[in-house]
Amino acid sequence: MNKIKMDLNVAMEKDPAARSKAEVFFTYGGFKALFRYRIAHWFYNHKMKIIATIISAGARRKYGVDIHPAAQIAGGVFIDHAVGVVIGETAVVGTNVLIYQGVTLGGTGKETGKRHPTIQDNVMLSAGSTVLGNITIGHDSKIGAGSVVIKDVPPYATVVGVPGRVIKHNNVRVNDLDQHLPDPILEEFARLNRRIETLENALNIKACHYSITMDNEEEK
Repeated sequence: MNKIKMDLNVAMEKDPAARSKAEVFFTYGGFKALFRYRIAHWFYNHKMKIIATIISAGARRKYGVDIHPAAQIAGGVFIDHAVGVVIGETAVVGTNVLIYQGVTLGGTGKETGKRHPTIQDNVMLSAGSTVLGNITIGHDSKIGAGSVVIKDVPPYATVVGVPGRVIKHNNVRVNDLDQHLPDPILEEFARLNRRIETLENALNIKACHYSITMDNEEEK
């Protein structure tokens, strides 16, 4: 019950559109899927795996969210918009984690035992991001939309791209609701453009110097 209260509180905190806890409880698909997961998880831990699987399958059909009942999800998690979220059997999710639609916490298909990610506290997983394998996403990190992460991410980091690239922010925590993320590809294009301008300026200077030299020689 305490975890459910924490889920409601974090939903109110992270979703500016949420007007009341009652609205979240009765209408938010992400919260309702997480609620059903917590029931399924209880049955799973009490050796009633068939019942747990049936509950999990029902939530998947109704809300489009596939959470394995064996996954370990702390209280205070918010799945916003929910549809398309997949959380694997050995995944571990900490508290105050924000998960958007289309997120996958999956395995690589080559591992046994612990084969799904560990998401530490205060992490934001943006829409369509994919985290694969037995890796750890450090606390207070942000995973950009559409990113594919296959390596550990340190705390206080931002990841963007495919494969995911870590961009550190000097260990300063980022506002949870600020989804502005740097684009390393655009930054590289900008750097190349600056380099081209520098080379063009240098060539223009040399061309002018050569022209002046030739004019002086013709006058002689």
